[in-house]
Amino acid sequence: MDISRLMFREGLLAGERILVTGGGTGLGREMAEAFLKLGAEVHICGRRQNRLDETAAELAERHGGTITGHGCDIRDPGAISDMVDAIWQHGPLTGVVNNAAGNFISRTEDLSVGGFNAISDIVFRGSFYVTLDIGKRLIAEGRRASFLSILTTWAWNGGPFVVPSAMSKAGLNVMTQSLAVEWGRYGLRFNAIAPGLFPTDGMSARLSPGGRGGNSHEETNPMGRHGEMHELANLAVFLMGPGAEWINGQTIAIDGGGYQAHGGNFYGALKDMGDEQWEAMRAMIKGTNARDKADRST
Repeated sequence: MDISRLMFREGLLAGERILVTGGGTGLGREMAEAFLKLGAEVHICGRRQNRLDETAAELAERHGGTITGHGCDIRDPGAISDMVDAIWQHGPLTGVVNNAAGNFISRTEDLSVGGFNAISDIVFRGSFYVTLDIGKRLIAEGRRASFLSILTTWAWNGGPFVVPSAMSKAGLNVMTQSLAVEWGRYGLRFNAIAPGLFPTDGMSARLSPGGRGGNSHEETNPMGRHGEMHELANLAVFLMGPGAEWINGQTIAIDGGGYQAHGGNFYGALKDMGDEQWEAMRAMIKGTNARDKADRST
């Protein structure tokens, strides 16, 4: 990310303590870097402690400040509680970004229960577990905070070939609206961002293996390009930072108008694929998953 293209003044987030789930890679890393650059104390969590440590070291060397990686599987409420206990020893959080996710493309008739749970346990249940644990602590202590969830436009119109993710993101969209009302009285805000195409290694490996997947590419987007990371980071900072306290219960798309133009989903690109193509794609995705599992064990 080109940090020079952040639109906010230095030190804007000084005094903030923000947790970014899935903050070691991809969009989570980009947002964590922006928060750190603007003065926040940043905590990132994920299942790969080695990757978190690398990210924290790289970003601290680049920007200074405090960034800490926490190995935590958010599918496990006990692990979440232990992580938040450790963070709380040095003070409460003022912000949470529910960014951790998992996804892969598949015909729904090919899905197993295990495959469905692999996504929903992270995106749907895990994000709620994090929100519930931290929210209860903040309410008990009478503290204000901002929660931000990273969704997709599928939360509004569905996601053919990514049904577990679409269902889970839709659930988080409803959580955002529900808790914005229920917990607004405690000084807790809930908003969400629905990004369009922001290319990352993880996205390419599981949602576009072999160059397939998605029709929100440069040639179909109304603005003729994909998103740039500083644009997402600027929106995240705006929603998490001071001065936006009246924004609550909103999900904001950042996709160049792709959702309005073509639905922002994978239907057009994948509807005509045959059995052999799907089998080849499954093999590529399984290879990516095996490499990730090996990386977590090192």
